[in-house]
Amino acid sequence: MPLPDSAAPDNEALPWQTKLLLAIQHVMVVAATPITAVFLIANALHFTDAITLSVLSATFLMCGLGAILQSLGIGSFGARLPFIMVPGGAPIAIFIAIALQTTIQTAIGAVILTSLFYFIALPVFRRFLHHFPPFIIGIMLLLVSVNLIRLYGGLITTHPANAQFAPSTNIVLALGTILITLVFALVFTGILRQLSVMFGLLAGTLLGVLLGVTDFSGVSHGPLLSVPQFFPFGWPVFNISASLPLLIYAVISMAEATGQTIATAEIVNSTQNVHKTIPRTIRGDAIMSLLGGIFGTSLIITSGENIGVVRTTNVKSRHVTAIAGLLLILIAVFSPLVRLAAGLPGPVVCGTAVIVFSIIGVIGIEMISRESLHMPGKTYALASGLAMGMLPILVPGLYQNLPSAVQMVLGNGMAAGTLTAIIVNSLFLMSEKRTVARVNR
Repeated sequence: MPLPDSAAPDNEALPWQTKLLLAIQHVMVVAATPITAVFLIANALHFTDAITLSVLSATFLMCGLGAILQSLGIGSFGARLPFIMVPGGAPIAIFIAIALQTTIQTAIGAVILTSLFYFIALPVFRRFLHHFPPFIIGIMLLLVSVNLIRLYGGLITTHPANAQFAPSTNIVLALGTILITLVFALVFTGILRQLSVMFGLLAGTLLGVLLGVTDFSGVSHGPLLSVPQFFPFGWPVFNISASLPLLIYAVISMAEATGQTIATAEIVNSTQNVHKTIPRTIRGDAIMSLLGGIFGTSLIITSGENIGVVRTTNVKSRHVTAIAGLLLILIAVFSPLVRLAAGLPGPVVCGTAVIVFSIIGVIGIEMISRESLHMPGKTYALASGLAMGMLPILVPGLYQNLPSAVQMVLGNGMAAGTLTAIIVNSLFLMSEKRTVARVNR
């Protein structure tokens, strides 16, 4: 018999003060993602300060509303799991490319078309959910972990062409944050241990102040409130061919949402039927991306940070992420909070992200290890998945001379590795079934 909602494992009965502290921790871990995403777009497309602030405010608003939707659920929308939503890394790159090749209005139109495509493709995608057993999800999570560690590690060191590549201050701040977080997790117990990620980030920020590389003086300057604008770039332009890269990514995104939903549901011991939860997760991604497009953002999707934070803190309450959603909405409308979040030292935030994303890899390894890897099918599925997944992650630009459609799939390590593992695993399973059938005859 299913547990009532209030007694479900993913709805721990925590005091509201504890929930608030844990929600603040979630916000501090994920805040860097919308800030980085918006500033990447703003720099590439030369936004004015006013437009940048409006889009950043809109992004925080969509992330907050999305966290509430995914955490609590409304009808057939939302996973009812501890989820926070953020702008995806790959969609940001695609969004910028579309805008540079055409116009920003076309890029916004592509976001809206993609959000509608989710609804169209979902009934077909649901038929393939049986191809995502825990073994495959483990491979996907491991690739997600490696990709995100490489990404945030690169933000710590800056680009190799930079004359100030790998500045020692950045390295000290990042490694110091990781070390402090581990010390807190080792020394503390109970709720203090659960808050070790937040303490590590705060201590790293204090270290940045002491080293003179962190400045919050600009927090008090500027408007008090910010109100996101409807269609800040004007009416969107709908161009199917220009939108194609983002439409292709939507399929990859649904696979990633599947992995995140299965992994999170397992971690929190959810009593839900996960195959019914996955479509609700994807519908949540779709509706928030649609609203995001209306307010001038890129795709807003479920975040891989969730898995790492939930496992790191062992906090399984979806009420915590719902409160985090309210805090993100508060940041969205209260401009000084936006400026405060933007002032957090990049290396400190990246150091926090690296430890959280590494834990995602640990979860993936744990899921993979449940299978007997001495079986040829599992060995080759894992090996081929890692090979196809790691190559574009570790060797950027590997497929740059291939057609763009091929680059879209093979160049995304998570997509290429997961798809390869699914195909190889399925082929070996089919071969084993045929062998058993012949023996039985």
